Amino acid sequence: MTAPNRNTLWAEAFVDELVRGGVSAVCITPGSRSTPLTVAFDRHEDVHVFSHLDERSSAFFALGRARRTGEVTPLVCTSGTAAANFHPAVIEASQARVPLLLLTADRPPEIRDSGANQTIDQEKLFGSSVRWYRDVAEPEATDRKLRSLRTTAARAVAKARGAPAGPVHLNFPFRKPLEPTAVEGDVPDTLSALAREGRDDDTPFVRTSAGVAELGQEDLRTLASALDTERGLVVAGPADASGVDGESVAALAHATSFPVLADPLSGLRYGGHVRTTPVVGGYDGFLDESVTRTWPDPDVVLRIGASPTSKPLRKYLARTGARQFLVDPAAGWREAEFTATDLVVADPSTLAWRLAQTLGRGSGRDEWKRRWLDADEAHFEEFDSSPSFCEGRLLATVVEETPDPSTLFVSNSMPVRDLDRFGRPLPKSLTVLGNRGASGIDGVVSTALGAGSATTDPLTLVTGDLAYYHDMNGLAALARCDVDATIVVVNNDGGGIFHMLPIADFEPPFTEQFVTPHGLDFAPTEDLYDLSFARVDADAFGDVYADAVSSEGTHVVEVETDAEASHQVRDRLKERVVDRLA
Repeated sequence: MTAPNRNTLWAEAFVDELVRGGVSAVCITPGSRSTPLTVAFDRHEDVHVFSHLDERSSAFFALGRARRTGEVTPLVCTSGTAAANFHPAVIEASQARVPLLLLTADRPPEIRDSGANQTIDQEKLFGSSVRWYRDVAEPEATDRKLRSLRTTAARAVAKARGAPAGPVHLNFPFRKPLEPTAVEGDVPDTLSALAREGRDDDTPFVRTSAGVAELGQEDLRTLASALDTERGLVVAGPADASGVDGESVAALAHATSFPVLADPLSGLRYGGHVRTTPVVGGYDGFLDESVTRTWPDPDVVLRIGASPTSKPLRKYLARTGARQFLVDPAAGWREAEFTATDLVVADPSTLAWRLAQTLGRGSGRDEWKRRWLDADEAHFEEFDSSPSFCEGRLLATVVEETPDPSTLFVSNSMPVRDLDRFGRPLPKSLTVLGNRGASGIDGVVSTALGAGSATTDPLTLVTGDLAYYHDMNGLAALARCDVDATIVVVNNDGGGIFHMLPIADFEPPFTEQFVTPHGLDFAPTEDLYDLSFARVDADAFGDVYADAVSSEGTHVVEVETDAEASHQVRDRLKERVVDRLA
């Protein structure tokens, strides 16, 4: 490794160390102060550089890629407010346990707090939303400093991957010259090969060995004993970026004969295991008090993943008398009803497999399991037979028509809720993702495209009109990052979810201050971002979507809907299901 100046040497050593640690892609936005890092990444043959025009979209793109792969994805930006634009994605990554590495360039320390241009306080900029922060030392061509830098790089990757995974922030002060121009005497010939080149076996400077959290045999037997009961549930909320092994959970379901209530973002509602596992997907449509008050409570509930998307499910769990085991590999508490009785610190996949081995094969519990499967079937039968349209019909169609395999990204507000209620479990390889950590609608387009960049599977994004508008500049990644997608825009002209809230009865200010109809025409995005745009009615959607998702290029399919009418149809559907089951 040769370098014309200390900044170049510093950045090259750092990037080399990240690659040794498994980093293979980076998202970069242009800027002057970050030049050393940008050039080092661009010149490294083992790094795929995704170039973005703005920091917010770049951060969400990296978030989507890291969520899809489970691997650390770095971000590079210049100094000043550029770094602040990372913050929304950092919050989501922290809440959803997605491994990001934030590399912010900064001005030299002596001009901080001096009013110098483009200089803000970047130290601990992201507060408690990062797993680890370091204000990296100023570049210096000495053995000890370079060993320290390589150690920092290796530790940063390990921290981002840790338990829980999440974002790590390294702040880099650079002095001029920032470009790889020669500075005589800046890099001495006396540097050791270890400091300059890293370890000669191409391994990271510091190798971190991290085990998987497991229960001891006594605790395992105690938990298995609690699960050895007639009535129990496995509840799977949104999965962490590392995912959950469906076969392990399937083995546990067979060992217990418990139904698996699988959130669409759990990684368990779709896949080959659904053919033989009692996976329930329609609970959001039938877990009403008038139904469940006639049911016996479960004796025990084993919960994995984050808090479920479904409010009816969360409320049902809160009002049962069941013993609830909350499984979390990082000892986190993700249960806002505060009714869980036990916290189990263990990797859910490993735990499920070990429990299945301990319990053997469940039997004699078919009545309990059948109750849940029959209710699920009743829900979907009423939905299938209903002649009335609601927006959930679009999500159901996407799940049925999308190719196998596929990646599906769903926006917050109504799309993820409609998928939760109307997305029938299927034995197809469908990776479903969403930003449910902080549940914002910012950066949805960019996150979806980032996820799509990490796979050759067809990508579908289902989003509302406000989320589409909020991140239209993220569409620039289609061409810049060579990503194709089918984007379904459910356009109900404003914040449709507010029709579900009590404020809907107050007019004014409901329409102007909450629904906020915008009347925007999204068709011009076709020419602006070189994509195909089609506006279709609900009846034609299935055919148009099937054609779009099987065609090359990016296709936006907009369906104009009536939010209030859709909510009324949802309510009537639930009433029919409840009447049938109560």
